Amino acid sequence: MINMENKYIIYHIPGKKIGVTKDLYNRVTVQQGYEPGEYEVLDSSDDILYISERELELQDEYGYKVDIVPYNKLSVNKKLNNMKINVTEQTTTFPCPVNKLKGQLADNLEMTWSTEFGDVKLDKDLALWISNNAKTSMFNKDRCYVYNKAMARYLSNKELPFPHEDHMPTIFDLIRRWAEDRGIYDKGDQKTQYVKLMEEAGEVGRAILKDDTLEIQDGIGDMVVVLTNLAELSGLTIEECIDSAYDTIAKRKGKMINGTFVKNN
Repeated sequence: MINMENKYIIYHIPGKKIGVTKDLYNRVTVQQGYEPGEYEVLDSSDDILYISERELELQDEYGYKVDIVPYNKLSVNKKLNNMKINVTEQTTTFPCPVNKLKGQLADNLEMTWSTEFGDVKLDKDLALWISNNAKTSMFNKDRCYVYNKAMARYLSNKELPFPHEDHMPTIFDLIRRWAEDRGIYDKGDQKTQYVKLMEEAGEVGRAILKDDTLEIQDGIGDMVVVLTNLAELSGLTIEECIDSAYDTIAKRKGKMINGTFVKNN
């Protein structure tokens, strides 16, 4: 058995990513939720330059997006002009209130950090996106944050005509691109999307009363669009929400009562 203590390890989660870590268990199992057998070790070395170059080679060889910033130049909390960020599994937090964030970001262009969804390099476009999407911390009004998943999706949208694992757009990809082009993610919020959802639900209800199939179809479609945008503005994806719901209902048992499925207690 190879001794991996104090070594840099290149790991592969099939179909997901290739990454580098010095703590395989905490990085892959604790943080990302993959058990041994669900990932593999591709290489290891105590030479950070070798492992950084090898990671990029393997990402290209396996058909993954190649990291912009090599591992040896990556810093989770790189400090520029006294700006020290905090990266967790879900969020990146900045040490200033929202109204001062734009200037802080402008002073720290080229800053890099890593999230669970990939590497990040701050440029003018990303700085603008962060400024428009940052939320005030509920624990400290002098700090603000963005959701890492939403930031990763924004970066993916910039680089591909239609962001998707196999580069083929799904209907949800098309909806998100449509919404992004119209500024819904930059200027919209959860509350306005919720109100819109209730309006569309009312339209569906009226269409059902009229037995108007075309209006029902149109209304349901509109609700799906709004739900897709509501998920995105919440730092989620509609696919995640559907998967979570299905995982729950797939295990339910019950019976039909007066036209409604009633689950067993």
